[in-house]
Amino acid sequence: MAQFKTFEARVLRSSPLSEFTQHIELEVSGVPRFGFAPGQWLSVKATTPEGEEITRAYSIASPPSENGHFAFCLNRVQDGFMSNYLCSLAEGSPVAFQGPFGDFILRPPLRDTIFIATGTGIAPFRSMLHWLLADRERHQERQFWLLFGARREQDIYYREEFQGLAAEHRNFHFLPTLSRGAAEWNGLRGYVQQHLGEIVGMRSDMHAYICGLDKMVKANRELLKSLGWDRTSIRCEKYD
Repeated sequence: MAQFKTFEARVLRSSPLSEFTQHIELEVSGVPRFGFAPGQWLSVKATTPEGEEITRAYSIASPPSENGHFAFCLNRVQDGFMSNYLCSLAEGSPVAFQGPFGDFILRPPLRDTIFIATGTGIAPFRSMLHWLLADRERHQERQFWLLFGARREQDIYYREEFQGLAAEHRNFHFLPTLSRGAAEWNGLRGYVQQHLGEIVGMRSDMHAYICGLDKMVKANRELLKSLGWDRTSIRCEKYD
């Protein structure tokens, strides 16, 4: 069985994104450079008060950096040890992890692409889109859509950040949709799959990346297949 190196990172800062969701920034200790591909995940390890070692996988929610920084976007899971443990860590606290792992990464050659996420499924797309849009040669003026489903307006994670990217880059379109939006919400309403067809139209020459819970992933994957998309053009990451 393969043995993977265990790294240590320290919490730089932790801030709430919503009532039960936290953005945590960390810095890897003791290595000159920590590399990963946008979309990959890390396996985090911690020990419970009863002495049981727990391991959980979390997508990296930030682009690669030269200073060994990375971020997580985490939901506090009721009665879940790891998520509550991480969300409660103070600045400077150590975090043990292995990785990076995973092949939910951007596939060449680059095409016009739609990214579909709900909840903390936004994490790998924050990594991918910041990396893509940081360099014109990377995005090659391709068109990108981020279709992000949330319940309420306060659940649109990184909203100002993505709105800023859309304002700065004409080829990036940020489309949040709310399933339980208040009366004053004037954006898209309903679930992500209700708007997918409007965006892709009759095209099947694009790439799609889908991340979230299994039911949402299946619904969008099947819809794209019904529109004539080849399964190799659709990449998925499930969080349950």
